[in-house]
Amino acid sequence: MIEVVILAVALSMDAFAVSIGLGSKHAKKTTSLALMSGLYFGLFQGLMPLIGYLGGMGVLGWIEDYARWIAFFLLLLIGGKMIYESMSEGIEEDITIITHKVMLILAIATSIDAMAAGFTLTVLDVNPFIACIIIGITTFSFSYLGVFIGEKTGTWLEHKAELIGGITLILIGLKVLMSAPI
Repeated sequence: MIEVVILAVALSMDAFAVSIGLGSKHAKKTTSLALMSGLYFGLFQGLMPLIGYLGGMGVLGWIEDYARWIAFFLLLLIGGKMIYESMSEGIEEDITIITHKVMLILAIATSIDAMAAGFTLTVLDVNPFIACIIIGITTFSFSYLGVFIGEKTGTWLEHKAELIGGITLILIGLKVLMSAPI
């Protein structure tokens, strides 16, 4: 179960980084923005891995012998993408007005990776529904707090969060690969 908690924290770093950026640039109505950020990001980060898990279970019979390798490569790609994104400006730089449509787009954009990571749940010995609830709650918490952190500190932590999340996902991928039977 510790893998799920670590996976949840790593996956939430993308939403956390965006929330920090939103909080640093939109300091008005911080509490409502934090709640909106937490709800949108938490809901989508919790649902997308379930979709990835269900898709993975649908094809697991065909790829069972390679499932750990596929999980490794997916986590490697997602982690690498997060590391790359940690070195560039975030999308929230261009957002001037926060609407539900904007939050929906941001939530989908930050949770696509979580759908791919959901495949990893097929090779972990965990209840996927409990795992998705943990991922959702963790992301809600980080996103909610991220807005307040961004309001108080600016964006200095934004890129570090994505970098740490990316490295963590790669390490989880290595652990999944190392636990594969030879």
